[in-house]
Amino acid sequence: MAKEEIDEKENELKSQEEQIEQEEKVAQEQNSADLNEEKESEENEENPVAEEELSAEEKLQIEVAEAKDKYIRLYSEFDNFRRRNAKERLELVKTASADLITELLPVIDDFERAEKAFHDNADVEALKEGFSLIKNKFEKTLANKGLTAMDSKPGIEFDSEIHEAITKIPVEDKKLKGKVVDVVEKGYLLNDKVVRYAKVIIGE
Repeated sequence: MAKEEIDEKENELKSQEEQIEQEEKVAQEQNSADLNEEKESEENEENPVAEEELSAEEKLQIEVAEAKDKYIRLYSEFDNFRRRNAKERLELVKTASADLITELLPVIDDFERAEKAFHDNADVEALKEGFSLIKNKFEKTLANKGLTAMDSKPGIEFDSEIHEAITKIPVEDKKLKGKVVDVVEKGYLLNDKVVRYAKVIIGE
C-alpha cells in the first residue's frame, strides 16, 4: 500500500509539473505576442512621418492626374475652337464679297439694258444720259462700301504714300517741279486704306 501511495503521489507530482510547464509555455507565448504588439506599436509611433509622407505622395499623384486630365480637356477644347475658328474665317473669306456683288448686280442689269438701247435707239444724247446715270449709280454703290477716289489733281505735291510716279517730264513752270503734272490712273482708298496707288507723272 505504501508503494501504491508513493506511485500515486509521483503521478500527481508529474501531472502538476506538466500542468505547470504547459501554463509556463502559454504564458511565454502570450508574453511573446504582447512584446510583438508593443514593438509594432513602437515602430508605428517612431515612424508617423513615413505614413504621412506616403499619404502626401498619394495626394500629389492624385493632383497630378487631375491636372493632367484638366490639361487634356482644355487642349482638346482649344483645338476644337481653333479648327472651328479657321473654318469660319475660311467661309468668311469666301463670302466676304457677297454683299458687294449683290449690290452690283443692279448695275450690271443697267449695263445690259443700256447695251440693248444702243441697238434700238439712235438718240446719242439719251444714250449719254443713260450711261452717266449708270456710272453714278456704280460709283455710289462703291462709295457706300467705303471706296473713295484719291485727290490727285495736277499741281498737288507728290506723296509717295499714295502716288506712284511712272515717269518725269520737263516743265517750264518752276512751280510744277517735283509736283504732279498729270494723272494716268486714279488711285483709290478703301476705308482710308490704299487699295490702288495713283499713277502720276511728275514735273522736273
